[in-house]
Amino acid sequence: HWHGFFQAKTASEDGPAFVNQCPIAPNTTYIYSFSTANQTGTFWYHS
Repeated sequence: HWHGFFQAKTASEDGPAFVNQCPIAPNTTYIYSFSTANQTGTFWYHS
């Protein structure tokens, strides 16, 4: 779950499993990719 990021017209990768994205399976990895271009402030992620 994100704090501080501006996500224009999307909630992708920012919500509960099966609502905004499929869950990340145990013992696997997932790379979050996003841009902070033209954004300033404190950015925070937590699960």
